[in-house]
Formats: sequence, C-alpha cells, structure tokens
Amino acid sequence: MTASLGRAVRRTAVIVSIHFLLLITPGALAAPEAVGGNTELRVHIVAEGLQSPWALAFLPDARMLVTERAGRMRIVDADGRVSAPLQGVPRVHAQGQGGLLDVVLGPEFERDRTIFFSYAEATPNGARTAVARAELDLSGMRLRSVRRIFAQNDDPGGGHHFGSRLVLGADGMLFVTLGDRNQMRERSRRLDSHLGKIVRISPDGSVPEDNPFVGRRGALDEIWTYGHRNVQGAALHPDSGELWIHEHGPRGGDEVNIIRAGADYGWPDVTHGRSYVTRLPFGEATEREGVEAPVHYWVPTSIAPSGMAFYTGDAIPEWRGDLFVGALASRKLVRLELDGERVVAEHALLEDMGSRIRDVRMGPDGHLYVLDESRGRILRLEPGER
Repeated sequence: MTASLGRAVRRTAVIVSIHFLLLITPGALAAPEAVGGNTELRVHIVAEGLQSPWALAFLPDARMLVTERAGRMRIVDADGRVSAPLQGVPRVHAQGQGGLLDVVLGPEFERDRTIFFSYAEATPNGARTAVARAELDLSGMRLRSVRRIFAQNDDPGGGHHFGSRLVLGADGMLFVTLGDRNQMRERSRRLDSHLGKIVRISPDGSVPEDNPFVGRRGALDEIWTYGHRNVQGAALHPDSGELWIHEHGPRGGDEVNIIRAGADYGWPDVTHGRSYVTRLPFGEATEREGVEAPVHYWVPTSIAPSGMAFYTGDAIPEWRGDLFVGALASRKLVRLELDGERVVAEHALLEDMGSRIRDVRMGPDGHLYVLDESRGRILRLEPGER
C-alpha cells in the first residue's frame, strides 16, 4: 500500500506494519522486544485485576487513578496494589460502549484535589456524554462535591460512540471529545448539535469567550471543531502545544488529525472509510476544499484506535517525539514516527500479546504506560538489556 500525501503534505496513508519480537518480565511479561538500534523492550506488569479499565491519570505521589467502564474508580499503588472502588462516583450508563470513561487531574490538583471525568449518562430518551468535576478525597477514598459541568444536548438511544477524551490546554481550558452516537451521524457537521464535536469549556463549565463560534446565530458556543465520528484519543503536542486526536472510521478510515479552532473534519460526508454493509466507499468524497485533511489514516482495515500519547521520555531515545496509539481491533500498540506534522513511518508493538490497548499515557517517571483492557492490566514499557 502506498502513502497518500495530500494538502500541505499533511495526509499519510498507512504504509506498513513492522512486527517485532516480544519480551516480558515477571512483575513483568516474557522476552525483550527489539525497538530499533540496539534497544530491546521490556514490558513490565504494574498491576492486574482491573475490569475493563478505560483511562488512567497519575497522581503526584506516583499512585494512579484508574476508571473502569462499569462505573468504578480505583487507586493503584506504585507496587501494583489495587484499591476497592472509590465511593461517590455517580451512576453511569454502562451499556454498549458507554460507561465511565476518561479522567484527568485539574491544573491545581495539589492544592484543591480537583479531577474531571467523562461518562455516559442515561436520560429518558437514551443517553449522552457528560463531564463532571469532583474533589478526590484520598484519605476517605471517595469523591466529594461532584458536579456535572457539561452534557451533550442530544441524547439518542443505542450504545455507540460516546467518545470521550479529556485534555487540559496550556491555558487551563478543558477539551472534551464527543462521539456522533452513530444513529444521528448527520448532525456531526451541524453547529446546533454537540454530536460529533470537540468542545472547549472552562473548568467550571462556562464557555470561554474566545471559542470560535461564540455569538454565531444557530451555533453552540461550546463547539471548538466539528465533523468527527468517535474520538477516543487526544493529546497536546509537546512542542507546538496543539491538540492532536485520532478517531474511528467505519470499515477503514481511522484518522489522526491536528485540531484547529473552528475547523470542519468532514464526517460523515468526507472520509476514507467504507460501509460496513456494502463495503462501498462511505460518504461523498475522501477530500474536499474547506475540510481538514488527516495527518494519517488507516485503509483498508480499521485498527480501532483508543488512547494517545507523545513520547517525551529519555529511556528510549529513538522514541522521543513519536506518537503512540492504542489499537482495539488490531490488538497492538502503534508507534508513529513524525517529521513535524508528517508521519514518516509506522511500527507495530505488543502484537504477540493479543490485547486490546485502551489507553496510552506518559508516566512522570519518563516511561510509557498502557492499559491492557483484555486482561485488566497496567503495563509499563521499559528498555531491556542485551
């Protein structure tokens, strides 16, 4: 398959998946995996016994806060002990792809213990993605002062495409990625709907005055970008500070995008995906003037991306600046080598494990961490020894 380079050389189709050996250690998994040069990869099992883990956030004391889709939050110690569920978590709509989703610490967590989390919320009509803030009481092992600060204005039935990743910008504003809920995908490009959008809100849920659609008639003030399908990975670029995301395509057409205020990302009219039923091209075109082209996309088969992190550590120098993406359907960790905004190579890691990788995070210790949804584990990737 050849690369497809589009507008401003910013589109790259998947070219090749490179397979490696796999090493894991006790307290770890099996045998070092080559990652380039003379470096081998050791996959260390940090914790086990989680049930459908969805996201993790690192606490200042090296512990981790982990969400489980069924509606539980747990604290995981650095030595791998998993706590009982925290009290005070609101009821979530844990059906289909819905449930308790992402979690991030507030910008002044060490002072006020504020966290933000997203979840699927049941309504009389169906369900919607919502965001709440709360105080994390570590001594009492509970959430306090829980307050919902955002909810989608559409609440269709069904259990698909809730999103949802949370990212705090450098200015302290909160980006929230929202799925199209599948049944109403045509609303993804309508500015009077939250479906298929990325929104930007203040930590108290109010709307920042510099959002691109503030004051536009017929548009919702929270909207930052539109035309998305189901975004389950988002991270700030460590140098530019721009928000990068990936989103699910239908049958093929998963995308990596750079998010720019007010931009249209095309779904469902402009996509590289195909219909699940007919396998014919989905939508009207693969590119169009006025629609942001993806930096990278996967065809003909979807990897089903989830979780995203830029590697900023020093443990494996070859990885510095690369983008890592978890894959649910293809059950691997994808490493994308970057040259500026261009993907120049793709590598597949952890394929021999056969696990759905739900989340990817850079740890404060400079190592990359992944959530193995299939086996309920937190894994740390370290350089091995030869």
